[in-house]
Amino acid sequence: MIRKAKIEDLKELMDIFESAKMIMRKSGNMTQWSDGYPQKELIEQDIIKGQLYVIEEDEIEACFVLQTGEDPTYAYIEGSWLSNSPYITIHRIAKRGGHDIFKKALSFAKEKIDHLRIDTHKDNVIMRHVLESNGFMYRGIIYLLDGDPRLAYEYLKDQDK
Repeated sequence: MIRKAKIEDLKELMDIFESAKMIMRKSGNMTQWSDGYPQKELIEQDIIKGQLYVIEEDEIEACFVLQTGEDPTYAYIEGSWLSNSPYITIHRIAKRGGHDIFKKALSFAKEKIDHLRIDTHKDNVIMRHVLESNGFMYRGIIYLLDGDPRLAYEYLKDQDK
């Protein structure tokens, strides 16, 4: 089941982010989500804005943000986007367990809109593989507000037609 996150989920969500960081570190991604990111206050804001979702079986297995509106970090890309049509950005996708969790989140997002964007760290080999195997195309490099580069991906329904 996928539902919007609630404030009561906050402690469990923070545990999921810690688990996700451990998965990243074990796979060689040593720097993404460091220095306390994502902060509790950021996750609280995601919940208040109604843009944080959870995937729940017996317990919360994963979470992800679906941010509507233009993402300012996507305004400049070293590369090119497939389309300038309205899109939803997927941010802060994290899991602690379960199979096909990312696939479920991506399928849910695809049901909302035909145009999705997401970025990831160059060392996040797991996420890069998941994105590419779920129809996302690598589009180039974007830069976060702090200047850190990220690999940008885009999904556009019917992009192969």
